Amino acid sequence: MGGPLLDVRDLNAYYGQSHVLHGVNLHVNPGEVVSLIGRNGAGKTTTLKSIMGVLRSRTGQIRFEGQDLTRLPSNRIAARGLSWVPEERAILSSLTVRENLELPPARPGGWSLERAYQTFPVLRERGHHPGSKLSGGEQQMLAIVRVLRSGPKLLLLDEPSEGLAPVIVQAIGDMLQELRRDGLSVILVEQNLKFATRLADRHYVLVDGEVVDEVARHEVEDRRADLLRYLSV
Repeated sequence: MGGPLLDVRDLNAYYGQSHVLHGVNLHVNPGEVVSLIGRNGAGKTTTLKSIMGVLRSRTGQIRFEGQDLTRLPSNRIAARGLSWVPEERAILSSLTVRENLELPPARPGGWSLERAYQTFPVLRERGHHPGSKLSGGEQQMLAIVRVLRSGPKLLLLDEPSEGLAPVIVQAIGDMLQELRRDGLSVILVEQNLKFATRLADRHYVLVDGEVVDEVARHEVEDRRADLLRYLSV
């Protein structure tokens, strides 16, 4: 396949009468990690929801592997190979860790249970514990590896480092580096600039629902002051 894996053009999105995304353009190439950075309320999560079809009130075009997804429902978008880990993680708290991992249908290229346990041994140790009894970091690990069981082609991560202890952030970062080496494409929403710049090949900066800048990996050091300014309150 030539061209981008994901190509979003002139994306506008609405909550009721509120116009929240204004002509967003972005793309993700095969095997690329792209971050969306910006302050709270900049439109980062709304962009992910729009791509996944969770937010239906939108216009523009969303193409994945050359196919138009714009009018498809979320389940059919997910079936094409896009997986989303929302900020709230959305694990099934009444089920055990193992049940959470076994629930999604395993697809070709998806992670085995053994790979999940090797990457995050604590999930094996906590396998019979309900999701509600896990720490925030354990829930985040579970949420990510659960969607990896389905073998996504594009992984959408919303604030995976938010509120986690540094040792957990490091572990999740190491796992994402492994995915990067495996060639998985990722869209990463982050306010932790250090975490985002460690992983991403390119960074889209959102301000008030618009993409106002794009910064490549090799430009980060020269542009760090600009990036911090975009993230400042």
